[in-house]
Amino acid sequence: MPNLFLRLQGSRTRRILASWAVVGLLVAASTSCARAVGEEDPPLLDDGRPLVLTTFTVLADMAANVAGDHLRVESITKAGAEIHGYEPTPGDLRTAEQADLILDNGLGLEAWFEKFVERIPAPHAVVSANVDPIYIRDDAYAGKANPHAWMSPVVAETYVENISDAFVALDPANTDDYRANAAAYIEQLREVGAELDADLSGLPDRQRALVTCEGAFGYLARDFDLQEAYLWPVNAEQEGTPKQVVRTIDFVRDNEVPAVFCESTVSDKAQLQVAEDTGARFGGQLYVDSLSDAAGPVPTYLDLLRYDARLIADALVGER
Repeated sequence: MPNLFLRLQGSRTRRILASWAVVGLLVAASTSCARAVGEEDPPLLDDGRPLVLTTFTVLADMAANVAGDHLRVESITKAGAEIHGYEPTPGDLRTAEQADLILDNGLGLEAWFEKFVERIPAPHAVVSANVDPIYIRDDAYAGKANPHAWMSPVVAETYVENISDAFVALDPANTDDYRANAAAYIEQLREVGAELDADLSGLPDRQRALVTCEGAFGYLARDFDLQEAYLWPVNAEQEGTPKQVVRTIDFVRDNEVPAVFCESTVSDKAQLQVAEDTGARFGGQLYVDSLSDAAGPVPTYLDLLRYDARLIADALVGER
């Protein structure tokens, strides 16, 4: 697949040639890092399998389902992290130096990733390759691609196919397993898509408006015929300007929206103000950029899709 890989072959050679430069960067970064000693995660244990790093936890879960037992899959960012403005640590650099492949979302999601990957000799694959993007319609991001394409279980099939292609290029000896795992996971995505359709298709016309903090639900709204509104288009803002808050209040009032939501990785303060000023319910926190930990409500990507759809449907019909 053209433009998906950055020269997977020969990555070991490039890693050796770049290692001294990376060591220098690590020393410089460690002297300026504000973290206290002992706060960083321990180094990953090498069990002999190739290491695949993803930029955030949703991609890690997708990749792990395709990898099976053949690859180690880890996320650079941890559960609960805000992905847009993430700042890589010296520990992230050390971990990435061990990687055989890095997967990123692309579409402008990981603002920090371009400079990060320049320092790392491991190849990378963009899992949103060949996705037909939705474009942001307003504010400073107008005309840029909405990066949250994985929020559509239909579009996520393309992610899985791209991940499978990347793994086959990395480890062709296990091609059949990667293809079979990807096909099985796509079947699960289709089952979840049918569940989401059942949850959301029954909403009355007057309740088919999804109002969130971030404009992360454009792909989901398109799939299930929802009208979308939001405070800010991308979580790099995370506050909500007076203009954005007033615009959202007007939308909620004009459309008699019964409930509004916010995402788990940002402050809900502005959205709570919208709810108070309009009389709408605050429907709760939706998950987008990060899974929860194992004990939380969305430990997997499929759980995330199910949880969000049910929360949206229940809040809009008044069951929450």
